[in-house]
Amino acid sequence: MKRTFFVRAVWDAEAGVFISESDIEGLHIEADDLDAFQAIMADAAIELIVNNHISLPELATTPLKDLIPAIVWQAPILPVAA
Repeated sequence: MKRTFFVRAVWDAEAGVFISESDIEGLHIEADDLDAFQAIMADAAIELIVNNHISLPELATTPLKDLIPAIVWQAPILPVAA
């Protein structure tokens, strides 16, 4: 069972929003700023991991400490204002 997942925020200049790149099945984020992006990620990521990446038999037989996923959050590198 996979325990480490990534979420990366990428700026979509055409749409004017941050969008997500992630290996969490079902996670799609579009947000105007990074604070909103992180709030959506925190609200949705764990539930999507449990629903889409862990089977019922795994939930029933795996110790709790082994079920807790790690999410690697990769914020975009923004240009420094001159």
